[in-house]
Amino acid sequence: MNLPRRVRIVEVGPRDGLQNEKIAVEVSTKVELINQLTEAGLSYIEAGSFVSPKWVPQMAGSDQVFAKLATDTNTIYAALVPNLRGLERAMECGVKEVAVFAAASESFSQKNINCSIAESLERFKPLADQALANNIRLRGYISCVVGCPYEGSVDNETVAMVAKQLLAMGCYEISLGDTIGVGTPASVEKLLARLLEEIPAKKLAVHLHDTYGQALANVLTALQMGISVVDSSVAGLGGCPYAKLANGGAASGNVATEDLVYMLNGLGIEHGVDIKKLIAAGNFISQKLQRVNGSKVGIALQ
Repeated sequence: MNLPRRVRIVEVGPRDGLQNEKIAVEVSTKVELINQLTEAGLSYIEAGSFVSPKWVPQMAGSDQVFAKLATDTNTIYAALVPNLRGLERAMECGVKEVAVFAAASESFSQKNINCSIAESLERFKPLADQALANNIRLRGYISCVVGCPYEGSVDNETVAMVAKQLLAMGCYEISLGDTIGVGTPASVEKLLARLLEEIPAKKLAVHLHDTYGQALANVLTALQMGISVVDSSVAGLGGCPYAKLANGGAASGNVATEDLVYMLNGLGIEHGVDIKKLIAAGNFISQKLQRVNGSKVGIALQ
């Protein structure tokens, strides 16, 4: 197999994972989780989000979280920002990298951020200019790259258009989100084949949900196509409150970081993460949330 020698894992549990959990999480617990993940060797952690607590209550206190994080580490602590005010708050906290989020589905964009795809991209341009002017790195997310809960399948051309516009405004990397987890190796391969016609693999990452149990298979497909950055969430935390399934439930969480690391170990791919310490972090936050650990590896190796 043609696989990358090393994979960079983007740990999104403290942000994308926790924001959809029902039990409120204290700032001290968030900080302890992030510290444990750092100790486990994760070099990039999404530590919070500067959105309105009215819309995402779990992200209240992100400023306090960043204030308590270690500054003498090589780990990047990033934040999600929806607008200029969010960026300003992140800058006040000394955040060095932020992420913005668009969608490849008009319906999802309207439901999620109350504007069209085009309007969202216009909204991000001054934010991007401000971030880059202050030497803050900018990462871009695209939701619903394979399927949408409102529209069904998503056109690969739309994904390509959004990705190119985010890159043009200064994002160094685009994370492709299968928000409702409907992707299969075939659909992921088709999407990546289209994007790689115009975008280098080094500028793409994958963010794959495990709703239908396809996430690891889809990650492997992406690795075989030259992608070397994978988003994942400790203990499989998270989901998407906007992505409702036919049975009335919400889409399940991201691929578990523990499961991803176990697969990478089996493939002989470097990643720099201590799986025992990672499992301990997953068990810690699962106990705090009073929920079963969502990682199969985390349960098997306890």
